[in-house]
Amino acid sequence: MPVGSPASPSRRAALLAAATLATAACTRLTFFAANAPTLFGAYDRYPDIAYGDDPLQWLDLYIPQRVAIAPRPLIVFWHGGRWESGDKRDYRFVGAAMAELGYVSVVPNYRMYPRVKLPGFMEDAARAALWAHAHAGEFYADTRVLYLMGHSSGAHMGALLALDPRYFLKVAPSPPTIAGFIGLSGPYDFLPLREADLQDMFGPPDLYPLSQPINFVRADAPRMLLVQGERDDTVGPYNARNLAAALHERGVAVTLRMYPQLGHADTVAALSELARGRAPVLADIEGFVADGKPQQTRAVYEHKKGERA
Repeated sequence: MPVGSPASPSRRAALLAAATLATAACTRLTFFAANAPTLFGAYDRYPDIAYGDDPLQWLDLYIPQRVAIAPRPLIVFWHGGRWESGDKRDYRFVGAAMAELGYVSVVPNYRMYPRVKLPGFMEDAARAALWAHAHAGEFYADTRVLYLMGHSSGAHMGALLALDPRYFLKVAPSPPTIAGFIGLSGPYDFLPLREADLQDMFGPPDLYPLSQPINFVRADAPRMLLVQGERDDTVGPYNARNLAAALHERGVAVTLRMYPQLGHADTVAALSELARGRAPVLADIEGFVADGKPQQTRAVYEHKKGERA
């Protein structure tokens, strides 16, 4: 449905209300604060589109309102929540931010633990990405410019989908071409598993290695942007460093952004209007997509670039 002008009084009022709430919450933006300004963004949102038969196999679609002179990049974003919680409705600010850059974005829900274990949620991830790829022409998106993106456990899912083709091949004859992966605070190299729920989720033990994106790095992997806060005490920063090093060693184009002042949620919160001053994550994504040329083969490895106070 169409929404109002970014400069409208209603938008300014929402920003003020959200800013007040954010200040009251000190350093942590609530989802309400992050999403309030997006109610008046220049995009169309189509919620609760089915990509499967289960009620959790629904997605929200975000399309920029401005006229496109060429097919738009297409991004599929998976939310975090430790593979057991979270909802696509809370991440409207992500869809709005991608639309602001001129991208079409898809934000799916998926079945979670304990209802499903690996590979259940990964099969949902594959189905959502295939839905986006199959319907791209309907909303003037370019299937050759398909990016997978996620935060926290959603970044794990996106990385595993980008690196291990078995999930696509289980639900389709062939995987789509992936232009790149964008990971925000993702766990990519987190063995050994010490928590009982993770052991159950990814077990039995002989299957643990299948849960680790780093184990599937290959020379023809999609290019990657890994954004990580050094103050992350939920997902250790070594996850991004280790994956970046493994990709670089195999000649894969990878950009690593390490932000000393950011914690675990800050990397995705930086996509909201209220928190963009903390780190230029949105600009990181825009630059990464802009540089995504099919002929690019030179490995790129960047560290601690673009930090804002």
